[in-house]
Amino acid sequence: MRRVMVRNPTGGDGTDTETARERAGERGIEVRDSDEPGDAVTLARAAADEADQILACGGDGTVNEVVRGVAEADALDEVELAVVPAGTGNNFAENLGIESVEQAFEVAEEGDRRRLDLGVADGDVFVNSCMGGLIAEASEDTDDETKARIGSLAYALQTLSDARHYEGPLLEIRAGASHDPLWSGTALVLLIGNGRRFLGGGRGQANLEDGRLEVVIVEQAPAIDYLAEGALQRLLKQDASHLTRLTTEELLVTTTDRPMAFSFDGEIVERQSIDASVRDGAMQFRVGDTYEPTPSPWPDE
Repeated sequence: MRRVMVRNPTGGDGTDTETARERAGERGIEVRDSDEPGDAVTLARAAADEADQILACGGDGTVNEVVRGVAEADALDEVELAVVPAGTGNNFAENLGIESVEQAFEVAEEGDRRRLDLGVADGDVFVNSCMGGLIAEASEDTDDETKARIGSLAYALQTLSDARHYEGPLLEIRAGASHDPLWSGTALVLLIGNGRRFLGGGRGQANLEDGRLEVVIVEQAPAIDYLAEGALQRLLKQDASHLTRLTTEELLVTTTDRPMAFSFDGEIVERQSIDASVRDGAMQFRVGDTYEPTPSPWPDE
């Protein structure tokens, strides 16, 4: 098996990505480094013509770019993928049961191979999540140093806490291939999840193998301490009155008053509408022993 690792050399604080380079060298894995955002797409596209397995070394953004590159090479059916967590946000790696660089290489060699869903929105892919609204805007405004220190999620949740008077865009949401009307109103946050932990921490919300997206609409920010332990579970509590939940194979979101910021695995774009769907079982990933094909839902309390 010929293996190539596409690496973000500046991921995280630099420690894990350097360790990954050393471990790859010990295993005879070719390392190709990105220089700037978007490079990993090009590197992965080229590697897809040569490699049997491509390892994405970095955070969620690097994983996204590697998958995009392999998809652009039309090689998702032929090329096996693996994740080496070395970024600021490693939610997707955690979804796959991978918690360290050392474990990642063991999983890449010996872990089970699973067919996982791939999210697509207007041609843009997302492996873990597409998030719209205040959290996407907060993540975009967070500098790399702050992300490294407290994490982009903590910053975004703090922003929610401070944004009592934030007025989100007016949305019209339609579901299914027929785009049946489903919900309309002002939304603070729109979460479209493919990976089961798409906001970090806690148990999962979405099943990576069911061919469906998990959608959560946060209509308003409840009065809770967003940086306290268990805050995320309380924010996304199953029966919370400020939430609307649904699962669907396809989702059309339209903003009727102004464009909305969306984050595709950390890559920020601004759109007036998005048409999101699932490519069922499109990716082949190696997973760790703790990977749960059928995750339990968020706790009620």
